Amino acid sequence: MQDPRFDKLANVLVKHSTNIQAGESVLIEVSEIPEEMVIALIRKIREHKGVPLVSIKTSRIQRELLRCADEKIMKQIGAYETFRMKGVQAYIGVRGSYNITEMSDVPTAAMRLYETHWLKPVHFELRVPKTKWVILRWPTPSMAQQAKMSTEAFEAFYFDVCTLDYSKMEKAAQPLQQLMESTDEVRLVAADTDLKFSIKDIPVISCAGSHNIPDGECFTAPVRDSVNGTIHYNTATIYQGTTFSDVRLTFEKGKIVEASANNNKKLTEILDTDEGARFIGEFAIGFNPYITSPMLDILFDEKISGSCHFTPGKAYEEADNGNRSNIHWDMVLIQTQEFGGGEIYFDGQLIRKDGIFVLPELEGLNPKNLK
Repeated sequence: MQDPRFDKLANVLVKHSTNIQAGESVLIEVSEIPEEMVIALIRKIREHKGVPLVSIKTSRIQRELLRCADEKIMKQIGAYETFRMKGVQAYIGVRGSYNITEMSDVPTAAMRLYETHWLKPVHFELRVPKTKWVILRWPTPSMAQQAKMSTEAFEAFYFDVCTLDYSKMEKAAQPLQQLMESTDEVRLVAADTDLKFSIKDIPVISCAGSHNIPDGECFTAPVRDSVNGTIHYNTATIYQGTTFSDVRLTFEKGKIVEASANNNKKLTEILDTDEGARFIGEFAIGFNPYITSPMLDILFDEKISGSCHFTPGKAYEEADNGNRSNIHWDMVLIQTQEFGGGEIYFDGQLIRKDGIFVLPELEGLNPKNLK
């Protein structure tokens, strides 16, 4: 029997997130999820008279492709993936994972080949700017373990988060978007964190279920050379299959000049990927009311209510500060009381304290008003 939650989620993805229209081709790319969810997506796309195309991958096979590939092979894979992506108008990516650290032993050099010849041309340069797209994780026992929850409790949490009223969130986020658009200087303050930067004249994008599920953020980018100070992220992050914690970055004129974490060697390797890896490509404020603590999955963690993320690497074209890189590494700072508190200031005015918006026009984004 089909789980009715699958149909409800499929409706969010096809109707709200990608708004599929008659005749549009949709690439459904999945990894380690139930067949029934793929079927629900196919049926929902057909209801909207779209054309469903399906690609099924696994993380173990992906690992083997990356570990064994040389530049010629990776270019050929990238060319194939590019050809396929050019043929669709929409993309729905649903990614489960039996082992979140499956890529941890892929050599750095192999990862750079993947980023250069597959990830960047197919996803950063084609999917993101030229298709209607949405991506999400699938609730697996390993994710429940990350969240320190039972499998059943985590699944209930997951479907609550992913099928909330995103239209209500979209309306509540408009005042924050407008305020960020008129802001010059941002200041972030928290334990071992005091950071200033400008977002003047950089576009601001409000995200309420259009590209990521779960969702709940407003993002922009700092003026590339404006970042000064230190940020100490209090949330663990996983990147290229490696888990990092206690990441501390110091900036001068936009560039990361000091960096430390639990794995300094790997951190330095990633930040030395290219010139743009030591500059910031995104600043975002998170406000999903159902996500209140980290679970080592960035699609969830970057939406934590009372959080912000500050991202080394490539800027998105919609909010472009000119920074280019083969990496885009979202790192999260939570400013709720439970995680040590903190403040956000716009042009010297207090906007959010200890994770709660204090301006009347922004109160609609506080958890009690979004649930």
